[in-house]
Amino acid sequence: MARRFINEMQAGERCEDQVFLISSKDLRQTTNGSLYIHAVLADRTGQMLGRIWQASEAIYATIPEGGFLRVKGRTESYKGALQFIIEATRPVDPATVDLADFLPRTEHDVEAMWEKVKAILRQIKDPNVLALIKQFVTDEKLVAALKTAPAATQMHHAYIGGLLEHTLSLLELALVVIPRYPKVSLDLVLAGLFLHDLGKTAELCYDTNFKYTDQGQLIGHIVQSAIWIEQKAAGAAKELGKPFPDEIKWSLQHIVLAHHGTHEFGSPKLPATPEAIAIHHLDNLDAKLNQFMREIENDSDPNSSWTQYQRSLETKIYKKDVMGIRK
Repeated sequence: MARRFINEMQAGERCEDQVFLISSKDLRQTTNGSLYIHAVLADRTGQMLGRIWQASEAIYATIPEGGFLRVKGRTESYKGALQFIIEATRPVDPATVDLADFLPRTEHDVEAMWEKVKAILRQIKDPNVLALIKQFVTDEKLVAALKTAPAATQMHHAYIGGLLEHTLSLLELALVVIPRYPKVSLDLVLAGLFLHDLGKTAELCYDTNFKYTDQGQLIGHIVQSAIWIEQKAAGAAKELGKPFPDEIKWSLQHIVLAHHGTHEFGSPKLPATPEAIAIHHLDNLDAKLNQFMREIENDSDPNSSWTQYQRSLETKIYKKDVMGIRK
């Protein structure tokens, strides 16, 4: 049977033989005491809720969280969203699965993006900042991870290569915006944007699906990036033949620690420098616009002018291209 991707499906379809990635699973109880399985089914185009009624702990144990499952069942609408009622399952040999069907990827050329990132970073004029960045861009293992990592598990740039795409977009934004404010250090902004999410290369893993590593759960990308700045500054000092300036190091660590903007969203510190507040807003702009455009592109109902309610954005998104530019 030809593969049907989630963004192609409509309510009321029967599916006799489809493979999905099981992003998560949960064994729950109905109000009358019977068990059912709540799962999130995924492929490269998106996610949808899956349910197995009249379930058991034995059935639950056969479902591979973070793995693949062949299912038979039907789609239906639930609270305005698509869900899949699973009637039968069979295991899947992971060796037979094409991961390209399940892990979304950037549409851009990764190596070309990396070359653009390096070209922008070479515009940094301060020798101390440039020496610090060199410690990162010559770390082959870290660069390899940057080229493949997503920027998130579900929100913005949540696809292979998404972190690099997000980083490049922010660097290009900075070249446009920051010269408007000549008293804001472009060197610190460029370096800070490159470094602010770099810890996500350790926070997230993406072999079969996007999830958090143990290191990511225990430390998180914000603290990890700040730690790496401390470590790489020591390497830069050796190359420079002198101590690395503490105030530059602290300023870059502060940018990382403050880039989420508020304590509520995970920032250990609130932005306290012009460069930190600039990076917070540039980061939020790129993240939100990416999320808006992805939700519009991946919406499953072509007949509606609106997407489904987006909980993370606290709104539906109006999809109509009234100016005719999103072709």
